[in-house]
Amino acid sequence: MTADSGAAGADRLGVTLLFSVVAHAVLALGITFQYEKAPPRLPSLDVILVQSANSETPEKADFIAQATNAGGGESDKAHRPAQPMSSALPKPLPGVAPVPLEDGAPRPTPPSPVERLTQHKSDFSVTTEREAQEAPELPLAEREAEQRRLEMARLAQEIQRESEQYAKRPKKKYISANTKEYEFAAYMRAWVARIERIGNLNYPDEARRRQLHGQLVLTVGLDRQGRVKSIDVIQSSGHKLLDDAAERIVRLAEPFPALPETKEKVDELYISRTWQFLPGDILRNR
Repeated sequence: MTADSGAAGADRLGVTLLFSVVAHAVLALGITFQYEKAPPRLPSLDVILVQSANSETPEKADFIAQATNAGGGESDKAHRPAQPMSSALPKPLPGVAPVPLEDGAPRPTPPSPVERLTQHKSDFSVTTEREAQEAPELPLAEREAEQRRLEMARLAQEIQRESEQYAKRPKKKYISANTKEYEFAAYMRAWVARIERIGNLNYPDEARRRQLHGQLVLTVGLDRQGRVKSIDVIQSSGHKLLDDAAERIVRLAEPFPALPETKEKVDELYISRTWQFLPGDILRNR
C-alpha cells in the first residue's frame, strides 16, 4: 500500500516537471502559435458609375467614378450613390421592392338570380299639383320706373356695342393734290415721283401706237405697310385702255414706303390724283 502511494506521487511529480520544462522552453525560445492565414487574393477596385458630371474636381474624392462630380445630394455625410431599385449585385443598402397595387375598378358581381319583368308603358301615373306663385303686382309708378331703367340699360348696351365696332374700324385718311399737312404732303410727293418714273418707263404700247391721249381721276388705297389695298377709277378717261394702264402702273410701282407716323395713327391712306396721258407718250400725275 505504501509502495503504490510512493509510485503515484513520483508519477505526478514527473508530469509536473515535464509541463514546467515545456512552459519554460516556450517562454525562453519565443515559440508562438497562430491560425493559418488565408491564401492571398488579387486586388479589387470599386468604381461607381454616375449619371451626372461637372467640370469641378474635388480635392479629396470619397469614391472612384468614371467622371468627376463635386457636390450633389442632400446629406452632409458621404454616401455611395445608388439607384432606388435593387440591382443584381449585392449592396449594403436594401433596395425598394415594388408594392402590389389593388385594382381601382370594382370587382364584377355575378348576375342576380331573381328575374324582374318590366313593360314599356304603364297605365299607372301619379299627378302632382304645384302651387303657382303669383308675382306681386307693382304700382303704376314703380312699373314705369322699372320700364325706364330697362330702356336705359338697353340704350347703354347699344351705345357700347356701336363704340366697340367703331373702335375696331381702321382709321382712314384721304389726301389729294391740295393736302397741306407736312407729313402726308411729303409722302405724296415721293409717291407721285415714283408713279411718274414707273409709268414713263412702262408707257402702254397700244396707246402709243394708236396715239390715245386723255386724263382720269384715280384713288389708290394703301395700308400702313404701303401695300395697295384698293384702286378706284373716280372719273374715266373715256378709253378703257388708259384706265387699265393706270391701274397696271400702280401695281408695278408697289410696294410703296410705309405710312408716316403721325398723331392721327392712320391705318389706311387714300390718295386721289389726276392721271394725264399727254402727247409725246408722257405721263403726268397732278
